[in-house]
Amino acid sequence: MKKQTFIQGAMILLAAGIINRILGFIPRIVLPRVIGAEGVGIYQLSYPFFIVLVTLITGGIPLAVAKLVAEADTGANRYSPQRILQISLSFTLTLGVVFMFLCIIFAPWVTRYVLTDERVYHTFVSMSPMIAIIAVSAVYRGYFQGKQNMMPTAVSSIVETVIRIICVIWFSWLLLPRGIAQAAAGAMLGALVGEFIGMLVLLWNYARQKKYMDQHLPILESPIEPIPAISKNSTGSEPGLLRRLLAISVPVTAGRLVGSLSYLAETIVTAQSLAIAGISKGLATAQYGALQGMIIPLLLLPGALTSSLATSLVPSLSEASAQGDRALIHKRMHQALRLALVTGAPFSVFMYVLAEPMCLVLYNDASIGSMLKLMAPFALFIYIQAPLQAALQALDRPGKALLNTFIGAVIKITLILVLASRPEYGIFGAVIAICVNSTVVTLLHARSVRSLLQFRFKMMDWVKTGTGMLIMGAATLVIYEQTVSLLPFWLRMLLASLVGLIVYFMVMGWTKMIDFHDLSRAPIIGSWFKRRS
Repeated sequence: MKKQTFIQGAMILLAAGIINRILGFIPRIVLPRVIGAEGVGIYQLSYPFFIVLVTLITGGIPLAVAKLVAEADTGANRYSPQRILQISLSFTLTLGVVFMFLCIIFAPWVTRYVLTDERVYHTFVSMSPMIAIIAVSAVYRGYFQGKQNMMPTAVSSIVETVIRIICVIWFSWLLLPRGIAQAAAGAMLGALVGEFIGMLVLLWNYARQKKYMDQHLPILESPIEPIPAISKNSTGSEPGLLRRLLAISVPVTAGRLVGSLSYLAETIVTAQSLAIAGISKGLATAQYGALQGMIIPLLLLPGALTSSLATSLVPSLSEASAQGDRALIHKRMHQALRLALVTGAPFSVFMYVLAEPMCLVLYNDASIGSMLKLMAPFALFIYIQAPLQAALQALDRPGKALLNTFIGAVIKITLILVLASRPEYGIFGAVIAICVNSTVVTLLHARSVRSLLQFRFKMMDWVKTGTGMLIMGAATLVIYEQTVSLLPFWLRMLLASLVGLIVYFMVMGWTKMIDFHDLSRAPIIGSWFKRRS
């Protein structure tokens, strides 16, 4: 099984993430046209509760498995990676099955009293089996992450996305004659099928790898023999391994659970606040569906990179930390932050300058562009948050990430209550609260990383990127406005985006923000850059 470097792993996941995000916009564009904004709202309402449960079961497990497997490969604990996988899988699958049945049993109560919309019932029940499926997938992804082999995760995510897109659109269309509630449930069934196929791909990859090791490297299947200078983190029994697994995963799960619970609270509080503001249930559902189902996914498009960096960063930092290599930790952090900044910045510019036309082209609704334009300047804080949080978790400081996330969640919910309940703000109160939350949490994470590592952020990187953004924004706006009478609407937007992107990357290359040495190690395109570097 091939092991990749930090940059190679990040680039593999980035390539898969970009493909998934681009493909993922097909249902984002088509689904509102099939079941409408209200149908999307019903579909989205069940997700916060679902995410809370998935986070509770699997939140820190992938990271814990990745960390333990990475340590096992360096001899830092006495268990084989396969034993770590078995124990983790038994524990997580048991929880997943239990919570799946609990969801099905309590679905009527949850949809009526917690989500306050009984139309969500069928969507909620359709969603429940995904809990057990995702529990299994999470463990295998953590295993491959710890092995620093990102290819199985990348392939499974692409296959899952393709199958999900086909099934979400097809099933929702088939059930639309029965009403929008049934159509939304059909969309969730499509997502269920996609998750199941993605899990099968991971299982197939593991079976193939295990068969290879059985034939060629049988010694790797045996636990590593105890060594004289064993790490204090090593364990000598299965209960000890489970305790170690929980010691790593519980704080991470708690941190992610705070985020998931705040998302659930955001859904409930936003609905109640909009009702106080005098907005009808149907309109409130449509507005929240537009925010969470259309605007937020567009804003998080560059998250393909940040999540890739975070995933690849955990085993890399864990390995460097185990070796006491502070210089390598700093190098990896600078690489991750620079890549997140450089690749996220142009998206922020596009979504600010071309907010209305972008929403018109994608969703056939320019009116929601005002929400996108308000959030776009704060997007950079979202993009660099994932690498910072991954660093805290990889370096055994998940408690810091938990506290920072909790502070941000309290601020967000408070602002929603104060602002969204006022008629003059309405849904924009929730938008402002989300922007403030992402900014505060990112700044707190940055302070924690700086204190922990004596890490110095390269402020000139921000100056260079900001300069590139301003020049790009000006070029994009000039081209878009000066071609009004010359080109069709969609072609104007495409040309303006292309010119702006070229100008931006020229500035980034001139200021040395783009490292062609890193690009030379990327899959597929790496050989092209290697010949020119």
